[in-house]
Amino acid sequence: MVNYYETVALIPARGGSKSIPLKNIKLFHGRPLIYWTLDAAVNNDLIDHVFVATDNETIKETVEQYSSDKVTVVSRSEYTATDTAPTELVMLEFSNNYNFNTMVLIQATSPLLTEYDLDKGLRLYRNGVYDSIISVVRQKRFIWEKIDDKTIKPANYDPKNRPRRQDFDGFLVENGAFYITSREKLLETKCRISGRIGYVEMVEDSYFEVDEPSDWIIIERLLDKRENLSNLASIARNIKLVAMDCDGVLTDAGMYYSEKGDELKKFNTRDGMGIQNLKRKGIKTAIITGENTELVRRRAKKLNVDDVYLGAKDKMLAIADLQKKYNLNLSEIAYIGDDINDLQVIESVGLGCCVADATDIVKKSSKYITKASGGSGAIRELAELIIKNVSKNKQIRNIE
Repeated sequence: MVNYYETVALIPARGGSKSIPLKNIKLFHGRPLIYWTLDAAVNNDLIDHVFVATDNETIKETVEQYSSDKVTVVSRSEYTATDTAPTELVMLEFSNNYNFNTMVLIQATSPLLTEYDLDKGLRLYRNGVYDSIISVVRQKRFIWEKIDDKTIKPANYDPKNRPRRQDFDGFLVENGAFYITSREKLLETKCRISGRIGYVEMVEDSYFEVDEPSDWIIIERLLDKRENLSNLASIARNIKLVAMDCDGVLTDAGMYYSEKGDELKKFNTRDGMGIQNLKRKGIKTAIITGENTELVRRRAKKLNVDDVYLGAKDKMLAIADLQKKYNLNLSEIAYIGDDINDLQVIESVGLGCCVADATDIVKKSSKYITKASGGSGAIRELAELIIKNVSKNKQIRNIE
């Protein structure tokens, strides 16, 4: 043992997988599967060095092509790489040959792991309260256990008082993404977790590991979703103006009339709060609608919307006017609509959005579709998305 490391990551990657041959380096979303967990470990500043333990020459060559000075491939003995060998064997073998204080065991089959998950785990571990840390996900499922061959009973709820999902705490499930322990505890107990155990709760999607071909398809789709959300966050954090249609967005698109024939519209108070929250963050707001009614004007005034365009037949002209007024690029503008008269704007601005009950053609062109329908809090939802990411952007700039 030569070098000493405070914290190492160990990623076991044997070559004998039978369900998916050489699955650890099989292309996943265009890259070898193991590269995704390597990203998480390498990008975490609390990990000093990353070791990949393998018995396979092809895996070794693939990992070496990852090209990072922070990664080293080490050999593992044959007896640690059999189908029946517990992971603890390779952990103990490594611990007997390398000098370190803390080990983060990472499974190559957990590509949804991020450096932020590892960061939370290591910071929790370094508080000194826990001897080991595991990653978990929260499952809100009703569990039943066997009494005998033909009878079962509920294990975690009362069927007479079935809780609603939002009121149900659920239970924590080990997802196998990572484990943290000390070299000393590992050598003493010969177990990856021991003593007082803490946990890091990861997103529910990370429940899945790549073990079977069906898992591969599911996790690739989940990774697509995560990358789309990441791209969306990058766009959202630069937004400086939010423009919106009225009918079908601020309202439910219904047409209501009083007994006297006066036109009425149903607005949602949550949307009003969303607009106020945007304004508190210094984000401008605008209503651009083809209607020209006093009712919309009054609502906009009450909400203190910065700009109102009534009777707008060509909404791009209104967008151009807003660009000039506030010196904005299209990439700094968000717009939310619901029908084909919104389509050109949605396709042109940085963050083109639509409500859940928009027409299909508008949905296909939108970068973000709200969960809420028009008149049911869609603006509040969009506002929260933007504010959350604008706040993150400011934190990053302050750090820099």
